[in-house]
Amino acid sequence: MSKTNHTFCLGYDIFEKSLVQLPLYKKTLISTINQYSYCIAEKDSDFKKSLKESEVLLPDGIGIVMATKFLYGKKIKKIAGADIHQFLLEKLNNENGSCFYLGSSDTTLMKISKRIKSEYPNIRVDTYSPPFKPVFTEKDNDEIFNVVNQFKPDVLFVGMTAPKQEKWSYENKNALDAKVICSIGAVFDFYAGTVKRPKKIWIDLGLEWLGRLFKEPKRMWKRYIYYGFVFLGYLLKNKWTLTFKKK
Repeated sequence: MSKTNHTFCLGYDIFEKSLVQLPLYKKTLISTINQYSYCIAEKDSDFKKSLKESEVLLPDGIGIVMATKFLYGKKIKKIAGADIHQFLLEKLNNENGSCFYLGSSDTTLMKISKRIKSEYPNIRVDTYSPPFKPVFTEKDNDEIFNVVNQFKPDVLFVGMTAPKQEKWSYENKNALDAKVICSIGAVFDFYAGTVKRPKKIWIDLGLEWLGRLFKEPKRMWKRYIYYGFVFLGYLLKNKWTLTFKKK
């Protein structure tokens, strides 16, 4: 992929163009990065590698958008997991394509399938709920490869939460018979309706994180408050380094 489609931020090449410019003519691994995943990746080298070596890394977080402006004076637009999900579904529907949802529970996957068939009738869809465990066994992986590769989806959506989904997708990319592999985590629940995404006004104001914090304070406070301050520390450190280098 041409580097003209990227902007450099905090050591990562981040996709900055319109989604219609995605390089989907070859096997493509799509991941997302936000302030939380950045902080986790600083302590997890395998996670960091999986993000850095994705063909497409989307700025899924206002923290990354603000960091790019603060550090490099460059304005980019947030592209959420929900945005890439909708874009790919519309593309697949227009092309009579297929998609596979890997992750989450059977109940959630059933709701996703039902909604896909209603909203995008031209898409063939299949799903699989893998075992809920931190690391899959070789047998688990063989079963996943079998169900995915029999279906041969144009797009494989992976929803196992970060950093598991990104690391697993990167490690097994070549074993999966899918043209596009896209890790989108919480989007499974958003699309199924099992978790409500914050209203559009929150999203448009760049405050989707605040809406999620209000809805799920016990689960989200560490991600947004604690790691918000950790991320700020990284930003200030990088700003100091960049300023010092200019002198």
